Amino acid sequence: MTTPVLKISDLCVRTDGRQQKALLEGVGFEINAGETLCVVGESGSGKSITSLSVMGLLPRGISRPEGSIVLDGEEIIGASQRRYRQLRASRMAMVFQEPMTALNPVHKVGRQIEEVLRLHTRQTGKECRDQVIAMLEAVHMPDVEAIYNAYPHQLSGGQRQRVVISMALVLKPRLLIADEPTTALDVTTQKQILALIKELQRKNDTAVMFITHDFGVVAEIADRIVVMNKGRVVEQGDRQTILSQPADPYTRMLISSVPSLVPRSREEPSAESVLNVSHLNKTYGGRRFFAGTSRVVAAAQDVDLTVRRGEIVGIVGESGSGKSTVARCIARLIEPTSGSINVDGQEIAQTSRRALRRFRTDFQIVFQDPYRSLNPRRCIDESMIEGLLNFGTPRSKAIVKARELLALVGIDPDGMRRYPHQFSGGQRQRICIARALALEPKLLVADEAVSALDVSVQAQILRLFEDIRKLTGVGILFITHDLRVAAQICDTIIVMQKGRIVEAGKVGPVLTQPRHDYTRTLIESAPGRFWDFQNFRPLAQQPGPEQKM
Repeated sequence: MTTPVLKISDLCVRTDGRQQKALLEGVGFEINAGETLCVVGESGSGKSITSLSVMGLLPRGISRPEGSIVLDGEEIIGASQRRYRQLRASRMAMVFQEPMTALNPVHKVGRQIEEVLRLHTRQTGKECRDQVIAMLEAVHMPDVEAIYNAYPHQLSGGQRQRVVISMALVLKPRLLIADEPTTALDVTTQKQILALIKELQRKNDTAVMFITHDFGVVAEIADRIVVMNKGRVVEQGDRQTILSQPADPYTRMLISSVPSLVPRSREEPSAESVLNVSHLNKTYGGRRFFAGTSRVVAAAQDVDLTVRRGEIVGIVGESGSGKSTVARCIARLIEPTSGSINVDGQEIAQTSRRALRRFRTDFQIVFQDPYRSLNPRRCIDESMIEGLLNFGTPRSKAIVKARELLALVGIDPDGMRRYPHQFSGGQRQRICIARALALEPKLLVADEAVSALDVSVQAQILRLFEDIRKLTGVGILFITHDLRVAAQICDTIIVMQKGRIVEAGKVGPVLTQPRHDYTRTLIESAPGRFWDFQNFRPLAQQPGPEQKM
């Protein structure tokens, strides 16, 4: 038996203060060299607290961990901060979810990776630079010299994540902790990052602790799985056993909540259209300083689409494909360069801001991040009734309507006097949806409205959109990069690449019999596409249009 790279036993973490709250209780598992252990669970389950305990990065207000954490044969609970600094990057390293928070925006990325070498080795400046260049080549960066001299904001999301991985692995640590490193990435970039981590793991025999709530990713990369709930480990085992024969009810609930890539059969929506977009274009351009040329970017080119009453139309594509640009043009949050946008018979593409106000009740938008969508200084009731008051509804009637809408989306109306921070992420998103429905819009635009949510909460919000569509007849334009979500909720799907629509049609034929190479690439990149999560079994082959979940 080989010695595990990481062994955690009876780990307990509590908050400081008189009324201590248990954050972790009796957590235990181990990871061997070359093994990928996926730690899964909802927000608040203790996944990240466990990883921060290992790294010695617990924030203030949390007590010192109790129990045992053995890293490569060394007990590190109780180690000094000096020892933790020696271990970080050299023996253990961490990749965080959002690379922009892990990178200094005012320093070039090459210098930031070199800093790890300067702190932990005695190499010369040239030796450090050569090793960083080699590491950037190892993570398959294009034009490594340019990347070395670039600032973080000049790189794409996938490139920034590769830089953070380079920083974590440049000293070949024995343990890599990856905390949701692909959650914010589109499927093709996600596939590249997962393949990169696996490749570097094989080269260095690294133990990987991969924290995620995406069971599609788990089905692709895990050797073993640990399921956490409310600070405890409720189940652990090998990938096949956990995914096909989960023993704990919580595990079964999580796995069955994962949307399948098998499209559902759906009723034909009304023939009456609420949105008609034709030849929509959006171009960004501007003159560069100290240069005589202008750079023009066509974010949307000749986009045509229709949303009918009671229909859910999905737009999918990679980051930069133009899907959010189209959504924001339709909602008139940005000005379209040209084209027609007709909402419920009203042409709004070139309508002035002042004249547009009277049409605002016809279309509303739900954003990705419910944390930033609600004013943290205002109670929920004030946020809910603001639009109604602005359009002349008496306050008493607005309050009554707000209570009805909160009940519709599954929020207790008696909590209207609470502030946004007193609700969970899923509850906040429900409140945002209720607020968008307050003005009884004909069209609802949902821009990545479920991508930041846990799978169980995501399933609840998707069911809510379906219920709302049936109850109100609102047409929904649903923007997402998750093909599994699109397969479950959309009637029609539109695939965008580099600002253009490359394929469109009924969700079944598009996802099961794609005509365009780009669509096929997206489908092949979707993690867990060969797994039937609702029925806890693998699919023998890519499902056809006649198969139902």
